[in-house]
Amino acid sequence: MRRTSLLTILVFVAGLCIGYFARGSMGTAHRTDTHAADLAAIEKLHRADIEATLTQDSNQLINLWSDDCVKLGVPGPAIVGKEGIQEVYQKFRADHPDFKVLKYAPEIQDVQVADGWAIEWVYYEATFKMSAKDNPVSMRRKDLRVLKRQSDGSWKFSREAETD
Repeated sequence: MRRTSLLTILVFVAGLCIGYFARGSMGTAHRTDTHAADLAAIEKLHRADIEATLTQDSNQLINLWSDDCVKLGVPGPAIVGKEGIQEVYQKFRADHPDFKVLKYAPEIQDVQVADGWAIEWVYYEATFKMSAKDNPVSMRRKDLRVLKRQSDGSWKFSREAETD
């Protein structure tokens, strides 16, 4: 009787251990898959950002932002909300109809993803002309961006602050 009880207990404990370790490795695989999917979706946002900036398509530029976005570091007060971003873009285009981006090369660094949010540093190198008759202007700046996962799994910019 005693030998059967000991064997039963050992089998039970072995089953718990196997279950625990199997669950842990499956959880790690799931987290790795989710993280990889998030990074791929964030990269898709980065490509859309480059395309929208180079073409200056205002609808594409606005759609890069979450509804509750905040943009800091622009002249004047912070821009709050997607509608605020849209107003700023429309005013800028009205004031500078010939504005053209010649080069836009963001260097994304240190992307950290956690719980539906991502934080990244981005260094921009850009060249643009305010009008057809103006000389090109080159600039380099550094921003801190916060991205937010959307309900469909895509990512959008939620916060951006110029640091230079």
